[in-house]
Amino acid sequence: MAETGPTTLGDLAFEVRSKNAGPFWVTMELFMRDSDGYGIAADESFLNERTVAELYGVDESEIQMFRIPSLNVVKISFPRPVSQASLRDRDIHSGQHHVPLAMLPVPPADGTRER
Repeated sequence: MAETGPTTLGDLAFEVRSKNAGPFWVTMELFMRDSDGYGIAADESFLNERTVAELYGVDESEIQMFRIPSLNVVKISFPRPVSQASLRDRDIHSGQHHVPLAMLPVPPADGTRER
């Protein structure tokens, strides 16, 4: 049997998406499959402004996070690194920004950290 990698947020989600939220902001949404997955994604000790800042190279103080338990959704917004449709913009719709978030490994169920 082939060895699989660690479980990621994308594995636990129904959908992970990103989109432009106007010319100056990116919004990403994690639609978790169930309350267990939501509990992991909404855990502030795991997914927080610092984690997002490290993934995307943005200022931690400018990140906005919204946890919506009734929908099993976590929404994250932050300023775009360059304004939409500017000369250096490589993703005008911000449609690919979600990939690092979806690939984020979740902590093992036993609480140990993978090395």
